[in-house]
Amino acid sequence: MKLADRPDKCAPSIHIAGSKGKGSVTSMLSAMLSAAGFKTARYMSPHVINIRERICLNSKYFDEEIYRSAGDELRHAIDVLLPALDNPLFDTNSGGCEPTFWELITMLFFLCARKEKCDVMVVETGMGGRLDSTNVLDPLVSVITLIELEHTSILGDTITAIASEKAGIIKQSKPVILAKQNDEALEVFKKISKEKNSALFYFPEIAELSDINISAKGTEFSLSFNNPFFKIKNLSFSLPIPGKVQAENAALAIAAIKTAFPQIDNDANSVCANSVCALKKGLADLKIPGRFEKITQTEFEKQPPFIIDGAHTPESLSFCIETFCSIYGEGGVLIFGCAADKDAQTMVRIAHPHFTKIIITLPGTFKISDPEKVYETFVKIAGQEKTELVKNTQEAVKKAQKAAKTQNQEGKILPILGTGSFYLVSEIRKFILKD
Repeated sequence: MKLADRPDKCAPSIHIAGSKGKGSVTSMLSAMLSAAGFKTARYMSPHVINIRERICLNSKYFDEEIYRSAGDELRHAIDVLLPALDNPLFDTNSGGCEPTFWELITMLFFLCARKEKCDVMVVETGMGGRLDSTNVLDPLVSVITLIELEHTSILGDTITAIASEKAGIIKQSKPVILAKQNDEALEVFKKISKEKNSALFYFPEIAELSDINISAKGTEFSLSFNNPFFKIKNLSFSLPIPGKVQAENAALAIAAIKTAFPQIDNDANSVCANSVCALKKGLADLKIPGRFEKITQTEFEKQPPFIIDGAHTPESLSFCIETFCSIYGEGGVLIFGCAADKDAQTMVRIAHPHFTKIIITLPGTFKISDPEKVYETFVKIAGQEKTELVKNTQEAVKKAQKAAKTQNQEGKILPILGTGSFYLVSEIRKFILKD
């Protein structure tokens, strides 16, 4: 970053970390800021279809010339400026290392944001927080979503250890918006916020959600803040993604915007006359691939409802299945695949009672996975009769569609849920939508 003249400081930023929901919060922040008239650079991962999804101007790609020009600048920094330092840290012969993929793509994002002259950057961490490449930021506000056990081989195998890593994005004297946490994680965040002299806005203490209505079309809810700073009382919002958890994510994003940009209320450049209008419009227009996304090809008759969701932790899977069954009922078809470092056994116990047919498959090839082991775990808990291993994802989709039409004794078409990994979601989406 120093070699490139600190592109991470080209615009004010909001930084997001957490175990689940951080991608949704990032997208919601970007959508609402864009609706308020800000030219917003958005950085999130993983991508579902195209790697440019990680580096966007709100939800759209930058112009190709921006990617090319930023790429040239990145190449110059790595190939010319970095070796010229003659720094032993980067001498691979003496135990140093070259920049990683994640470091390079993070820097590419900042270079694109600077080339485009963006007004604000909304940046999601890749893993953890304290040592994540995105943590070069000094944001206006940090947002931390729900913490779960994840990436335990790297972040630690306790909630305390993982929360400590996520809390690394809290900056000196900068506020933090915190989602509901268990007591163990909450104590960590309170301690570090106090040490950093950072105002901690803990969502259960500052806000209340009510009138939550979930349907196949999305989620409606009302939001009130008991802290007068946020200036929102009993306001209704809607977003096109079903799920109570998405209402909670949206509320976190609203709190972060009202903290970072209180001037939006009277911003003459706002697309809407006031911040409430901008917030509502941003959420209503939200598009996030792979988050409880319906991908049924509606031009074909009698196609089963097909939902894909990148839930890859026990709690996110629980929320996903709860939403799925509340809309489409129990006893559908599940296509499941997860990376080798995920808690498959817990996810099996959560998932299996709700489905008539379960198909285990390969969650793409980007991450190491062991579908045979996941299949054995499902068979042990759910039984062999309703569980099948089909490693080829396209064949798994075809089998799920066939089962959806023939499995139910009453002649109903069963709904299908594909979940467990964003990489699996990507493979299913490409096949179904021919994208």
